[in-house]
This record gives sequence, structure tokens and C-alpha cells, in this order.
Amino acid sequence: MTLLSPTDVERTGNTSVFSDTNFNRLSVVMKERIFPEGSHLFWEGDPTDKLFYISKGRVKITKSTDEGKELIMYMYQAGDLVGNVDPFNQGKHSFTAEVMEETEIGIVEQKDLELLLCQHCDFSIEFMKWMGQHHRLTQTKFRDLMLYGKPGALCSTLIRLSNSYGEPHGEHTIINKKVTHTDLSNMIGATRESVNRMLSDLRKKDAIEYEGGLIVIKDVAQLQEICHCEKCPLSICRI
Repeated sequence: MTLLSPTDVERTGNTSVFSDTNFNRLSVVMKERIFPEGSHLFWEGDPTDKLFYISKGRVKITKSTDEGKELIMYMYQAGDLVGNVDPFNQGKHSFTAEVMEETEIGIVEQKDLELLLCQHCDFSIEFMKWMGQHHRLTQTKFRDLMLYGKPGALCSTLIRLSNSYGEPHGEHTIINKKVTHTDLSNMIGATRESVNRMLSDLRKKDAIEYEGGLIVIKDVAQLQEICHCEKCPLSICRI
């Protein structure tokens, strides 16, 4: 298995902050591996001594409560770099990374990352930009979950899904990934029943519709109003 290079695929994920030169430097130290669906890149409590570049596939980052409920924090796809953002500290992961479909991964060891940071100041600057982007994404997600109730969190999640997986569908946008009501409930920390009710309300307001089991965004402005959208850039407003 050979990892995709920047010339093979447009890097629209969170590694787009790296120049081709610095991404190639990162690619050189990657160890290639294929993870099957249902496997894990790391578990909560594992050492934070690696980063993971997704060249193909999808990975979700989850947090489990003491009651066993799963909260989906992030959903990463091709072009994303996943893992702890503070390479110089010896810590443990606060989340679990589960593979959602067969995924091609480039593993970056902490010692190799530290060497790149020490050798190339331009790489260090771009890595800090990547860290800053990750922090801002986390901040906006907590804002969505805490400030405007479950309807606001749901509408924000639908917008993020649209930005991550949306495709033109006539005058509207279709989220071209199957997302169940259980998935949505796990993304916003709500019950499946309350998500059902909120989605039904949005359908009555003609803000969304379903087609072939996929969600169609019909009125994004209405969703933005409910979640008090701050019009963040697409690199931040993603699932």
C-alpha cells in the first residue's frame, strides 16, 4: 500500500495548512498501515506518542461516559491528521479513535515529529497553524453544544455535515453519507427520541428533507439562524 501524495489528491482536510514541501517531509517519516472497519487507532488512556494521517477512509473520535453513552466529538476523513496536538508532552489520549470503514493510515512517531520540528522552522510554524485550527474547531463545537440548546447543536451539526459531505442536489445540498438518528444523537449528546422530534420539526419548517435515506438541506439560512451561526471558515465548520 502506498500513501497518496499531495499531487494524487487535493488535500482539503486539516493538512491543507501544510505546504507541499512540508507535507512531503511529513510523508517521508510515515509508516504505512491499513486498518479494517471497526478497529481502533487508539483507545482512551493510550499513550499520546503518535499522529495518524488518513490517506483513505474515515475515522471517528469518541468519548464515553461512565454510563456507557458514546459522544462523537469529530469525524475525520482523507486528508486529515489525527491525534494528540502536543507532541512534546507525555500524556494519554482523552478520546478513542474508531475506524468507520477500511482506512489507509500513515503513522507518525513522536520522535520523528519532534525531529522535523527542530530541523525545519517553516514546518514548525505550519504545525502550530494546524494545532491552532484544531483548538478552534474544538472551541466552536463546545459552543454549539453548550450555548443554544439541543436544537442549536443539531442545526450546527447538520451544517457541519453539509460542509464535510454535502453535494449539490438541484437547488439544495444533499449530505452524501448515511447518518442515522442514533449517530446524530451521539454527536450532540441528546436522546434518539429528542433528535427524532427536532428533525420532524425541521421537516415541517421545510428546512430539511430526506431522500433515499439521506438528509437534504433545503434552507441552510434557517439552520444558521437557529444555531446563531458565526459564519466560520470551512476548515472550522466541519464535522
